[in-house]
Amino acid sequence: MDAATRDDAAVYRLAPDRAIVATVDFFTPIVDNPADWGAIAAANALSDLYAMGARPLFGLNLVGWPREKLPFELLGEVLRGAGEVARRAGCAVVGGHSIDDAEPKFGMAVFGEAHPDRLLTNAGARPGDALVLTKPVGTGILTTALKRGELTEAELAEAVAVMTTLNDGAARAALEAGASAATDVTGFGLLGHLGNMVTASGVGVRLSAGAVPILARARGLAVRGVVPGGSRRNREAATDVDWSDAVAEPERVLMTDAQTSGGLLLAIPAEKLSFLLERLRVEGTPAAAVLGECTTATGRIRVEA
Repeated sequence: MDAATRDDAAVYRLAPDRAIVATVDFFTPIVDNPADWGAIAAANALSDLYAMGARPLFGLNLVGWPREKLPFELLGEVLRGAGEVARRAGCAVVGGHSIDDAEPKFGMAVFGEAHPDRLLTNAGARPGDALVLTKPVGTGILTTALKRGELTEAELAEAVAVMTTLNDGAARAALEAGASAATDVTGFGLLGHLGNMVTASGVGVRLSAGAVPILARARGLAVRGVVPGGSRRNREAATDVDWSDAVAEPERVLMTDAQTSGGLLLAIPAEKLSFLLERLRVEGTPAAAVLGECTTATGRIRVEA
């Protein structure tokens, strides 16, 4: 793959009909429950494989652990949560590496395979394609609220369920429907990852802010100013976005909110949209929202109310 397109994973062709797809991701705890943290981290790492249309094969755990401060029993719970998600994905966990670290960190390097001619990339979107998102946004705001004591673990349950949902079904639907392009929505937020697709594909986009699915409580927290630093940086970096005056501030925050284990953002030819939406319904993805369409306004994202 061309690193200039900022695609989701590296691809190495082994044969005319087989390619290895590889990626890595890890982060500090975003929830209090260690098993949930491990599960979210595993789903987040695997998401980059699904965004490329790859089938997971195996993974390696990456651990930074303050051994003098936190018991290894907690680490065991982290690994258990990650292992359960990996098993759901059919991904064997074959080892890993750990270091003593002042702050706990966990993630995975994961490897998958795909047919080189059936890869999903962020570079294939075309004018007239519809844009579809398969998970709601708002996880950055909600997990920040948890850290600040403004949200309980119970109130975060919906977000945890979404973050631990694999994007395997969304990837299957995208491949079956013949999606033009795909990416997953993670740390750069919806508009940041869409910006990569716009640049790589040489298109523009027109979006409806009102069509973006949002997790419960996320908008109210955004109104109150509960916004993580990464989301603020995403907002500042969104120089390719033209906002309609009718788009309210909370929606602008949510569309640039830094996500963890977010959904797939798919570009699909208009004539294939109905089939894709039906396949997403069958797969039971957390969302199947039509956000807008690709245009000829190269490099620009127009957000309307």
